Amino acid sequence: MKSVWLSVLTTALCLVTAYPIAFGICFAPERWKPLLLLLVILPFWINLLIRTYALIAVFRTQGYINLTVGWLLGLFGLPFTPWEMLYNNGAVVFGLVYVNMPFMVLPLYATIERLDKAYLEASLDLGASQLQTFLRVTVPLTMPGIISGIILVFIPSLGSFLTPDLLGGANAIMIGNVIERQFKAANDWPFGSAISFLLMYVTFGALALRALIAGRSKGVDV
Repeated sequence: MKSVWLSVLTTALCLVTAYPIAFGICFAPERWKPLLLLLVILPFWINLLIRTYALIAVFRTQGYINLTVGWLLGLFGLPFTPWEMLYNNGAVVFGLVYVNMPFMVLPLYATIERLDKAYLEASLDLGASQLQTFLRVTVPLTMPGIISGIILVFIPSLGSFLTPDLLGGANAIMIGNVIERQFKAANDWPFGSAISFLLMYVTFGALALRALIAGRSKGVDV
């Protein structure tokens, strides 16, 4: 349940953050779109292990954030106690959001890019506010991209092993870490296999739900 909760939180944060990013890329000038998309996929060019260790360098007690804040407060003569930002659920969620963000941005961008902007203009011309247009026109029309992004973020987050192992330590283990320990430290392969199948069933359930929602959406369009 903890793994599901952290994965849901990660997915929600990715969606809230990625939606305006994807919208901004779609409405950016044509000459800037390739560069902005390149910035989105640029982290994929670096190994996940290296990116995770980079986050450790940022969040640790003597990391870049603590050193920068301590230096700024020192200019005003204020005391500063380094923040403990590693080895907790917050660090794991931040790491998962950082790793999985492109998987949310790209499906949303593809859907918003195909969106007929005339619907938005018609909604505004008919008296709807910006918020009403977003909730009642934009969100329903981009729902396929939202659902795809949710699936692409939720499933990898649920089965993540490296990020919670390095950023969460013993205080924020997830189901992937439990499975790894059953096959190595505990040497309990049957229990590890059972948990693996449980994780796989959850994955199949998420994919089936996505297919069901997609089928209903097609039925409504017809």
